[in-house]
Amino acid sequence: MKRNTETHAKIVGIIGHPIGHSWSPLIHETAFKFTKQNYKYVAFDVHPKNLRDALKGILALGVVGCNVTVPHKEAVIEFVDELSADARLVGAVNTVYAENDMLVGHNTDIDGVVEALKPYKDQIVNQSVTVFGAGGGARAVVYSLISYFRPEEIFIVNRDTSRAELLKKFFADSQNYRNIKVDELHNLNEADAVTKSKLIVNATSVGMSPMVDETIMGEHSIDLDGKIFFDIVYNPVHTKFLRDARKRNAIIVSGLEMLYFQAAKAFELWTGMPMPLEKVRAKLDQQFVKASSPKERKVSVH
Repeated sequence: MKRNTETHAKIVGIIGHPIGHSWSPLIHETAFKFTKQNYKYVAFDVHPKNLRDALKGILALGVVGCNVTVPHKEAVIEFVDELSADARLVGAVNTVYAENDMLVGHNTDIDGVVEALKPYKDQIVNQSVTVFGAGGGARAVVYSLISYFRPEEIFIVNRDTSRAELLKKFFADSQNYRNIKVDELHNLNEADAVTKSKLIVNATSVGMSPMVDETIMGEHSIDLDGKIFFDIVYNPVHTKFLRDARKRNAIIVSGLEMLYFQAAKAFELWTGMPMPLEKVRAKLDQQFVKASSPKERKVSVH
């Protein structure tokens, strides 16, 4: 009898709820093809009540690891065995990998933020910054700004100011950074914060497909010329937040930049080799832009 020498694919994936918007599967599957690795990337829609069991399943099923997206980035910390230094300092996890029968939580969103904003570092250092949001994405953004760009002050603007106050205390304690101010979304202080800031970041899910005509920014007549607008939402590539800013001469940075760079770091953690990022981008950039344009919103790329 002929022996079957075929090896089974190693499984990695992403957990979130909902998960249909994610472009991570296509990025990683493309990278696996370029590197000729026998991996399969799977999207798992995991309801928050099932998060503990999902993490147990990773080890039980021999899954190599997974990305973690909304709404699990903070809650997942309770269910991993170890945290990387960055994930511990951020207080959020977006990548998990199995090692010696244990789950290690990492945060590659930090790599994504740093690399996406690196071209503008000289414009951000010692300047004021506004960050909309106070969830897991905002934690990664604020940590990255404090650690790598050292702005003069950070305004955290959120609907629930109590969550923003928790972030303020968290980074005062963990990073000894005490120049955070908290504002409630859509009040007069928000306009003041944006007026003072060189960098304005949407670290919420507002504007994400299918709610593509929504924006976190209120209606203000603020001069945006030369300001940098960065959106961690990547689907659509050009959110209303970014489109409105570009019309008023702001510099825009798409969440697709952060997505690529955080994916590259996760790929390296799982496989032990670098992602061929330039090849992946050359293959997918236009497809992502087309898939998220108004005429092509029904196109599925996940």
